[in-house]
Amino acid sequence: MIAMVKGTVFALGSDWLIVENHGIGYKIFFARPESLRLNQQVCIYTYQYVREDDLSLFGFSSMEEQDLFVKLLSVKGLGPKTVMNMLSAATYSQLVMMIEQGDVAALKKMPGIGAKTASQIILDLKGKLVREESDSPASEPAIADAMEALKALGYKQSELSGLGKVMREHPNQSSDEYVRLGLQYLLQRKRG
Repeated sequence: MIAMVKGTVFALGSDWLIVENHGIGYKIFFARPESLRLNQQVCIYTYQYVREDDLSLFGFSSMEEQDLFVKLLSVKGLGPKTVMNMLSAATYSQLVMMIEQGDVAALKKMPGIGAKTASQIILDLKGKLVREESDSPASEPAIADAMEALKALGYKQSELSGLGKVMREHPNQSSDEYVRLGLQYLLQRKRG
């Protein structure tokens, strides 16, 4: 199985790219090829999809995104193209938050996802995507303080799951700034 391709971006399409590595071009379906540029050096994590009539590579910018793809692919009714469309429409953090909060309405807004499939995604994956926030609060005391403050405000652990990753995307903030960021994000998720 091809787990990663490291090389130069040779060509870009609407939902794919070609990475050249030692004279070989790998066509990889990719959620956001517009985030890359020609001749850029890249390391793309991949999933090799094999069926009797199809052999395709799907690429991701992080191992977390790759892992989410594999877990979503395990849900009945989801194929690789639909999962890639989901990853194009929302970030890793947003998708995890939707699933962990059981937000059927937000998932139904994803391309190719209906109410039944959205419910199936939540049923199959809720609680399986987020490791306990053990690595994030310990590594940044301000994030740990903010998470405790949000718990004190009445938010449940299930509502806060995945929020540590969102906070880490905004480094060097104070505890108060992380609390504000968390409240904004939680409010935005509720509005859907």
